Amino acid sequence: MARTIEIEDMITVSTLAEKLSLPVTRLIGELFKNGVMATVNERIDFDTAQIIVEELGLDVQLAKKVQEAALPVREKKPHTDAASSRPPVVAVMGHVDHGKTSLLDAIRGAQVAKGEAGGITQHISAYQIIHNDRAITFLDTPGHEAFAAIREHGAHLTDIAIIVVAADDGLKPQTLEAIRFARKAGVKMIVAINKIDKEGADPNRIKQQLSEQNMLVEEWGGDTVIVEVSAKTKQGVDNLLDMILLVADVEDFRAETDGPATGLIIEAHVEQGRGPIANALVEEGTLKQGDFVVAGTTYAKIRTLESTDGRPLKTAGPSSPVIIAGFKALPEFGDEFVVVGDEKAARSQAERMAIQKRGQGGSDTMTGSELIRIINRNNKVQEMNIIVRADVQGSLTSVIDSLKALDTDEVAVRVVSAGVGAITDNDIHTASSAGAIIYGFNVLAPTPVKRLAARDKIDIRLYSIIYELIDDVKENLSHLLAPEVVETDMGRLVVRAIFKTTKSEVICGGEVTKGKLVTPALARIMRDGEQIATVEVTNLKRGPQDVKEVLEGEMCGLSFHTEARVDLQEGDHIELFTRQTVTRSL
Repeated sequence: MARTIEIEDMITVSTLAEKLSLPVTRLIGELFKNGVMATVNERIDFDTAQIIVEELGLDVQLAKKVQEAALPVREKKPHTDAASSRPPVVAVMGHVDHGKTSLLDAIRGAQVAKGEAGGITQHISAYQIIHNDRAITFLDTPGHEAFAAIREHGAHLTDIAIIVVAADDGLKPQTLEAIRFARKAGVKMIVAINKIDKEGADPNRIKQQLSEQNMLVEEWGGDTVIVEVSAKTKQGVDNLLDMILLVADVEDFRAETDGPATGLIIEAHVEQGRGPIANALVEEGTLKQGDFVVAGTTYAKIRTLESTDGRPLKTAGPSSPVIIAGFKALPEFGDEFVVVGDEKAARSQAERMAIQKRGQGGSDTMTGSELIRIINRNNKVQEMNIIVRADVQGSLTSVIDSLKALDTDEVAVRVVSAGVGAITDNDIHTASSAGAIIYGFNVLAPTPVKRLAARDKIDIRLYSIIYELIDDVKENLSHLLAPEVVETDMGRLVVRAIFKTTKSEVICGGEVTKGKLVTPALARIMRDGEQIATVEVTNLKRGPQDVKEVLEGEMCGLSFHTEARVDLQEGDHIELFTRQTVTRSL
């Protein structure tokens, strides 16, 4: 039985060698063989350690050491008595095509879904509405499976999650995933059963399915809030908004309005003429135009502050979704932002974060996925080089993560460059040197760039629907797969007589005992159950006539070509088959 060794998530090479009872030089040598230049004190992660143990062929099973549960990444901050009531932040989540964006359209009187490529939300959008003289902030999260990371992020941003379920369709994989995200984030859930006006709508079936997920509805004695709605007719929409405000009153969401603002970056993109633009959600304090804001490794002096519908703002309080212009570089999707006193403090803090980030993810740490990619490259895996450009950071992350998931033992996607914004001349030069295809998601290629690409014969492919982009890459990866060789058995002949034998040709006669013989074909010469040669059948005769096929039970003559002399004997079996190559797909 394999010995089990517990190790931390991250472990130094010397500590791992000690736990495996191996000379550290052997472990370093194995890492080196797989393309990892590691020293004694460098750290590797758990996945990398597992891979190396397998490569060494050790009878050892690694297990992660159980640690005390870490605090949530974003812990709720305690409030003073001065904290004021704030609007609830509501994420709308659920399965693709169940009507999330259409429901939000009905709430705010917009027509977003018609403008979305393929009818699928491609990134988080945020806005506020007023109901009964009170504000509610809504976040719309993408529905396609490629956007799982963005959906989870949406759940962590919110106070209340609206789980939208189509009354005529029921709970689907992304519905269950949304429920899991909401539970993990510790937010209150309201289930909106949508499309109740459609034929085949069955709300009771939805309630039964919810009960199977430990979500018993209120009318059945549970605590799960259900609202039946129709985004098309707006039936039940006011009731849904009333229920959101009721939950908000019960939970009593509060925040400090005084002092410097803090919050989260929910989206970021580059806008021509304005530079890096960030969509953010204010959580505490009051954000003002002219403030210095640090977000991750970049900072801004807020040049313009706008609401998400484009209205200029002087200030923005808690639960306000805003658009910030003035960043030096694009902040990362999910970065926490904080207001600081002046530009010097902002620059210093951003630089510290950059140094810290390099330290956490620098050359001294090798992840399992990176090691697998290096091993695959050493094993001559076929790689497809691509460059990815997307409209916003969240979409870029989703596209790259989805493409990495296509990797197999034989083919892999290698992203040689990625960024936010339009395709540039530099992308063309990079693609030319790397032999890469350029994929643009919700971005354009300016005319001069297209001309340069045509001159250098660089392939640019633009998409506005993520699954179409993924399908295109998948098809190209399929072309890199080695074709599959398929053999089809045709028939068998028992040798009764041998008429001619030379170094390269044999003519014999016999009886077809199974199937049918055809020409041209390949054949296996079998004797006493063992294969003695593989030959190429060149001719069949029935009597004096050449024929293309001979059926079971008939006698015939057979000629075959061979590379080396075959000592054919009476009683041998000749099994005919055809062989063809078939294109494979992922």
